[in-house]
Order: sequence, then structure tokens, then C-alpha cells
Amino acid sequence: MTVLHAPSLTGLVADVVPFSWVDGPGNRYTVFLQGCNLNCLACHNPHTIPRLTRRARTVTVRELVDDVARLAPFLAGVTTSGGEATQQPEFVAAFFAALGEQPATAALTRFIDSNGMTDDATWDLLLPVTDGVMLDVKAVDPERHRRLTGSTNERVLASLDRLHAAGRLAQLRLLVVPGFNDSPDELRRTGAYLTAHAPGVPVQLTGFRPHGVRSTARRIPEPTGAQRQAYAALVAESVPAELLTVV
Repeated sequence: MTVLHAPSLTGLVADVVPFSWVDGPGNRYTVFLQGCNLNCLACHNPHTIPRLTRRARTVTVRELVDDVARLAPFLAGVTTSGGEATQQPEFVAAFFAALGEQPATAALTRFIDSNGMTDDATWDLLLPVTDGVMLDVKAVDPERHRRLTGSTNERVLASLDRLHAAGRLAQLRLLVVPGFNDSPDELRRTGAYLTAHAPGVPVQLTGFRPHGVRSTARRIPEPTGAQRQAYAALVAESVPAELLTVV
């Protein structure tokens, strides 16, 4: 039995949101997988970072597919998030393949919300059963990325190129954190980089919010609406306005 036909395969899940409007296009069933390979200062789900935790639960592909099928008439698609979904690629691939094979769920789109910190072998496994990837770009400057996440960004930017070439890059997500990646120079560079490497791909710019973050990040000021619009204006010097949203 191959990985893509493994209904009994198990994954480690932090939580499931049966109906979400913020995890891709339309109303979506979102699975938050446990474990992440970055340690982002501004993470809004820090409890999903460690792989070993009593809060997570083990589920099979069949259990998740059956639950999605029950709700399918009210859904546009399914999204795997985290944590980091690409840290459990065999499970995600099997889950997506099973969704595509079941008549009740075959019409649902299958999306991944990812930090991009993975390799070509993982994308080779996931892309054949994935309709789109929403990629988080923390910073294009490697040192700023390290300050925000604990790691440099070579793999993230390589994933950006790979996903765009494959036609699977559905959205670029840019979280702007005051004092870390909000300088005018950095935002201009980011906009220019995204336009050069992923022309035509929508960009969602989000201002940092302290909800759900660890105590060490609560000292970071939340940008005002005017500041978020100013960030967007800098990115929009390169990214076409019709492709840019601010939240």
C-alpha cells in the first residue's frame, strides 16, 4: 500500500476548525497539525510548535475524511495548517488523496498553509494532490528572518520559486512585525522580490496583533490601521494594488 492510499495512516492534530473563512477561499474545513520547524516570535498558535504535547491528538486519514464528508455540502474546500503541515507530508498527502477519491469530497479544493521550510522531495509528494499553497513570507532578508523565526530563509524562498513554477502558489502572506520587518527599505525590497519571483500572485499583508502570542511578544506594539495602510503603500510600489489586501 502506497502512502497516497493509506486510510489508516495517522497524523498528530492540534485542532480542527470545521468552518473557517480565513484559511483559504470560501468556507473551509481546517486541520491544524501539531509540530513546527520554526519558532516564530509572533506566532499566534505557539502551542502547536512542539511536536510532543499532551494537547495534541492522533487521528487517522479515514476519521478526518469521514468528518469532512459529513460537512461537505457546506464547504468550499479543506486546508491543512499548523504548526507546519509539511512536517507531516505523508499524512497530508494521504488525506488529500483520499478526499479526491471520495465522491462526497472530491469537489472540495485542497490547500496548504505553509511556512515553506521544506525541500523538493516533500513538494514532490504533496503537489500532485494539492490545489494551492498559501505561503508565509516572514522576511526576504535572511538575518531579519532569523530574528523573527530562529532560522534563515533559503528554503522558504526556494519553495516560493518551486510553487510558483508549478502553478500552485495561491497566495503570499506577509506578517509585518514592528521593529523587525517594517522598515520602509525592507517593505520596498519585499514587494519588489515578490513581484519579481511570483508575478500575478495575490499578497495578503497582515499587521501584527498580540492575540494568542507568547508573553515575550506582547511587548511588540500593534500597528494602527493607518500604519498598516502605510506598510501596504510601500509594498504596493511593486505589487499591483489589485493583488494586495490588508488585514
